[in-house]
Amino acid sequence: MRQAIAGPALMALATISAALFTVERPARAQALIQELIPQQPAAAKEEPAAPLSLKPARQLGKRTAETREARTPEARAPETRAAEARAAEPRSASDEAAIKLRMNQWTVGLAAGLPDGGFVRFASEMARTMDDGDNMRLIPMVTRGTTSNIADLLYLRGIDVAITYADAFDFYAKQAGLSNINDRIRYVLRFFISDVHIYAREEFKTLQDLKGQKIAVGTAGVAAAHTGPLIFRRLGIDIEPVAVGGPVALEKLHKREIAAMVYVASKPGEVFSGMKTADPGFHFVPIPYTNQFSDFYYPTSIKAETYPALLAPDTSVETIAVPSVLAVYNWKPGSDRADRVNRFVDTLFTNLARLQQPPFHPGWKDLNLEAQVPGWQRYPYVDTVLERMKKEADVGLPPAATGSLSQQERFEAFLASQARAPTSKAEKEELYRSFLDWSRKRQK
Repeated sequence: MRQAIAGPALMALATISAALFTVERPARAQALIQELIPQQPAAAKEEPAAPLSLKPARQLGKRTAETREARTPEARAPETRAAEARAAEPRSASDEAAIKLRMNQWTVGLAAGLPDGGFVRFASEMARTMDDGDNMRLIPMVTRGTTSNIADLLYLRGIDVAITYADAFDFYAKQAGLSNINDRIRYVLRFFISDVHIYAREEFKTLQDLKGQKIAVGTAGVAAAHTGPLIFRRLGIDIEPVAVGGPVALEKLHKREIAAMVYVASKPGEVFSGMKTADPGFHFVPIPYTNQFSDFYYPTSIKAETYPALLAPDTSVETIAVPSVLAVYNWKPGSDRADRVNRFVDTLFTNLARLQQPPFHPGWKDLNLEAQVPGWQRYPYVDTVLERMKKEADVGLPPAATGSLSQQERFEAFLASQARAPTSKAEKEELYRSFLDWSRKRQK
């Protein structure tokens, strides 16, 4: 009996399978399924079962008549259908060109430095706070190092801003033959100042004692790799540079494979601040501040309070310091690139107050907006912005942060500085119009 039933059933299933995988005949497959499945009477107060779907399993689900009706194109809101129609339309060449122009108009590239260098953090924090959609976008770039950032600023497409050290000018002006570099590159801000540390074996008491010796100057791209050899060259002292730095250089020094190491960092330098016990047989070599260093450097000292394990209490060692610089290309006034750099300056100064708050680098708090950089000229538009900030401070607006206020908030601060407040709404509106006119004139 079972064999008699199995034959027709298998034939029916085979027919259904063929129908299921045949796109042209889904209706026949549905009919065959219904013939094989006995029709059961519906229970009281139950909705009739929906017909078996041939769609993939992930699309199955119970839908009410209202839901199905709501999904029909005719039932959709007219604005929804219009939006879908617009989304499906391909962009024209003119649309693409407009998007490209808008995205590039106020985008500025910044040459930051090596991926593990301190400058990258400053650049990243600027990008985060200065982002203003299409009105300003700063893109920090990892580069080959602080010295090569000058070359990127001079020659690399899309770079208008760079972070470097002040004495990088020496290489490009004297060795690369760019005598006009002071006109082509200007500074916006003097960043943090880094001390030059020369740490040597005890028998080498002075810089002259290191003549002909192996001295670690750091790997390519770091500040010491440029500043270290430059210091000895200016003093007429020939050395044998070794391209290692940081903890590796310190280890070689302790193994007496080198005579000294050069380390350039803002105080306290990580390499030496991590030393918690005395280091007998080694010391900091003094660097007297002489005329050879008057162009790019400052006189300073390494103090016991900075490295208490390495110096006796209340003692210090004289050395020199080199400032880091936020530099821009000095484009021709009125050009698109000059306008872009000017907007960068405006946006940066607007957001300085934010950058000086946690969680940003504490070095932002030490910025002196009017600090000079030896051997460099300031970007002219910076003077315009500083002058405007002084005028705003004179009427009670917070310095270095006025741009972070809306125009109305600036006006409220302006009102607070007046001897007599307006007595009516009309008088206040008239005073506000005068304030806007005054603001526009000052920004010209």
